[in-house]
Amino acid sequence: MAHTRRGFLKLAGAATVAAAAVPHGGGAAQTPAPGKRSGNGGQMPKGLTLCTLRSGDRFTLGVRTKKGVLDVEKAAKALRKTSPTTMDDLLQGGDGKALQALVEAATANGNAKGAFVAEERAPFGPCVTNPEKIIMLGFNYKKHVEEVKTKMPTSPVFFNKYNNALNHHGGVINLPQKVGSKFDYEVELVVVMGKTARDVSEADALSYVFGYATGNDFTARDLQFKTSQYVLGKSCDGFAPLGPWLVTADQIPDPQTLKLECSVNGEVRQSANTNDMIFSVANIVSYASQHFTLKPGDIFFTGTPSGVIYGMPPEKQVWLKPGDKVACSIDKCGELRFSLAGSQA
Repeated sequence: MAHTRRGFLKLAGAATVAAAAVPHGGGAAQTPAPGKRSGNGGQMPKGLTLCTLRSGDRFTLGVRTKKGVLDVEKAAKALRKTSPTTMDDLLQGGDGKALQALVEAATANGNAKGAFVAEERAPFGPCVTNPEKIIMLGFNYKKHVEEVKTKMPTSPVFFNKYNNALNHHGGVINLPQKVGSKFDYEVELVVVMGKTARDVSEADALSYVFGYATGNDFTARDLQFKTSQYVLGKSCDGFAPLGPWLVTADQIPDPQTLKLECSVNGEVRQSANTNDMIFSVANIVSYASQHFTLKPGDIFFTGTPSGVIYGMPPEKQVWLKPGDKVACSIDKCGELRFSLAGSQA
């Protein structure tokens, strides 16, 4: 999978065009104009565990069911029903009720049998493919702050990644060994915005969230601290694995009670709970919205807990290398797995 912004936008654009071409019982799919991020015009879906599927050079929307992963585009064609058929289409105003109706019909109708794929064979893409903003948080777990011996922050510490960093469940990170060598893992709860938010209160903030996912803020520590800005160490190609699932927000009413873990080659390295966060998800969303407009599909990586290699004593710091396999899991969000390979790029 090519990790370039141009590639992702091309893929997302192609998927949107294809979605518009799907038969919808006589009507064309209604998608926002290019560049428009209007938010979920209808009701956001509830009770669904979503994903992105790679279909050739395109991305399509998937839904986890007891029958397997439903390819929504194939189901819409088979049943001739209206539904958003890409994740971006859904986030940018797609009808959540129509999607739920399609899922119900597909699981009950034998005509959609060919639209299901077994989870172990599903070709996952990043569960969000085209965010306008990827907002990262540093130093947001108390024990992590303590292990790296830095000051406790008094407000959220934001930095960013870019779309070229997006990666998927089962993906590979090609380590840029020509420029870096100190590669580190960071399991993180990812928050996906569902509605445009500007200057929202902390009490209302969670109502703007579409859902939650498992992510990893993969990092090259030597590049991160090469300058006072973190971008070099954070935004290399593939450094933001995300997925496989995007769980709708109604299934996680309190994101501050989730266990999260990260393991390397089967050895647990991080094990914590989101109740150790310094700034809650509601606080993060509210605080960010006071400074800039949040758009549907924007994502927050909400910080990593203790247990990173960087937080260990120097003599115990054994950095990640090609061949290593990383697994990250968060309650209700599922397990994200990826592997590392060598690269001189």
